[in-house]
Amino acid sequence: MVQKGLLKEAEAQGLQSKANEANLTFVEQLLQSKNYSDADVAEFAASTFGFPLMDLGAMDPEHLPAKFLEGKILNGKRAVPLFTRDNRLFVGFSDPTLRSAMDELKFQTGLHIEPIVVEDGKLGALIAKLSRTADTSLKDLVDGDGGSDMDSLVTEEAPSDAPGVQIDDAPVVRYIQKTLLDAINGGASDIHFEPYEKYYRVRYRVDGELREISQPPLAIKEKIASRIKVISKLDISEKRVPQDGRMKLVMSKNRAIDFRVSTLPTLHGEKIVMRILDPSSATLGIEALGYEQEQKEAILNAISRPYGMVLVTGPTGSGKTVSLYACLNLLNKPGINISTAEDPA
Repeated sequence: MVQKGLLKEAEAQGLQSKANEANLTFVEQLLQSKNYSDADVAEFAASTFGFPLMDLGAMDPEHLPAKFLEGKILNGKRAVPLFTRDNRLFVGFSDPTLRSAMDELKFQTGLHIEPIVVEDGKLGALIAKLSRTADTSLKDLVDGDGGSDMDSLVTEEAPSDAPGVQIDDAPVVRYIQKTLLDAINGGASDIHFEPYEKYYRVRYRVDGELREISQPPLAIKEKIASRIKVISKLDISEKRVPQDGRMKLVMSKNRAIDFRVSTLPTLHGEKIVMRILDPSSATLGIEALGYEQEQKEAILNAISRPYGMVLVTGPTGSGKTVSLYACLNLLNKPGINISTAEDPA
């Protein structure tokens, strides 16, 4: 815009500084100045960068690719996946200079990203609508008629009449359910329930970093621990030794999330860590896992052998389980017999 004489260089630098301070894109900050309309900026960006221009008003949100609209893919991006064609994902951007967002989408989806310029106002409205839809679905699950009990979502649950602390408190059940769903939608890999002397906190691990999410009342720490242990088939009467279990959260007919659950006695109560395992991550394929070409060839060669052993090692959160899921998905063919055994400890 500076080169075309539409903005002075000092003015452009000022807008960029304000955008950085407000955590906005340059286009958002430019439109807030009220000197340009959404349509003018979109048309200029499309012609300058050579990308196609599209009117989001003509797009039916119901026809958007649902599997690319999860929170962990959309989170923090000023972009919306619009449709797919072969191995290409067409994405609506209002600011085509956001190369980092395009690269991240390419990594997460394993598809080639084709940018399409759209008006920022309509893009923001669509993102807000998708967020409201997700929030409404979450609210229905937590506060709806069936939201007072987690039994409809958790499969193979242990009997809730086990001896010990009473755990059929509806608020605690709804709180745990919302915590699990928020963690999944936010792309977390772990949930930490941590009791301390004067407070209780819940943290999510996102991109390898622990982030505090909430501090529920200290008085309900026993009920939270008991409820999680019940749905994980652990002994709620045993609080002096560590325990390991697992549970499954059924999100829909085609999607279920596995959780590994570990409890550890501490001075102020039981600390609980839940590892989130999403089997759908295997559908991304080996190409989307970030391997170098030599590494990818080595692992594909290893799993294609008729016998032997593949040893996968690495620190927590490095991608061991997702890699194994992806390998099993490649091997899972009608003529192959696969049996798995797991000891979460």
